[in-house]
Amino acid sequence: MTIKDTPEEWEIRATDTPFVGNKTSVRTDDVVMPDGTVVRRDYQVHPGSVAVLALDEAGRVLVLRQYRHPVRHKLWEIPAGLLDVPGENPLHAAQRELYEEAHVKAEDWRVLTDVYTTPGGCDEAVRIFLARGLSDADGERFEVEDEEADMELARVPVEELVRGVLAGELHNTCLVVGVLSFVAARQGDGLDALRPAQAPWPARPFES
Repeated sequence: MTIKDTPEEWEIRATDTPFVGNKTSVRTDDVVMPDGTVVRRDYQVHPGSVAVLALDEAGRVLVLRQYRHPVRHKLWEIPAGLLDVPGENPLHAAQRELYEEAHVKAEDWRVLTDVYTTPGGCDEAVRIFLARGLSDADGERFEVEDEEADMELARVPVEELVRGVLAGELHNTCLVVGVLSFVAARQGDGLDALRPAQAPWPARPFES
């Protein structure tokens, strides 16, 4: 038995979009179950996201502290953002987010992991990159607004982030998945065995 997620699509008898927002929408599908019954499923339609675990030469991860209104918390996170354009190259989006949120660039990029954040209620897919060889970005800093204007930046040792995750002190999905995936990769076949930055991503196909 191979433990691997596989694509599959059950029959949809009807679909509706009762809400359309600025970046996402809500869809309602009538889905045929294996026994022939039809049930209604509501879920958020999301363009997809990228996130960056940026590691400096001292073994520290670049993290941001940002207010997240739905959960009423300031969360420590790794740089992340939406795929603003359908078919956008995720590497280019990740490089943009690292520049805009931290004014940093990186020389070495790898795919750390791909994840569906909440597949029971949202189709968001996130590609998390590992970025190494960090340096300050060129040019003017990106002008932030809204919640981002209140962000704090820090560089934290990987081990301290792992401790915070396992202690229940850090909760952001991309940070948790990214940090633990990084440790697993480092202890396994090594970071250089990670997929290349342009590896295919069936959840959000793109052109190089």
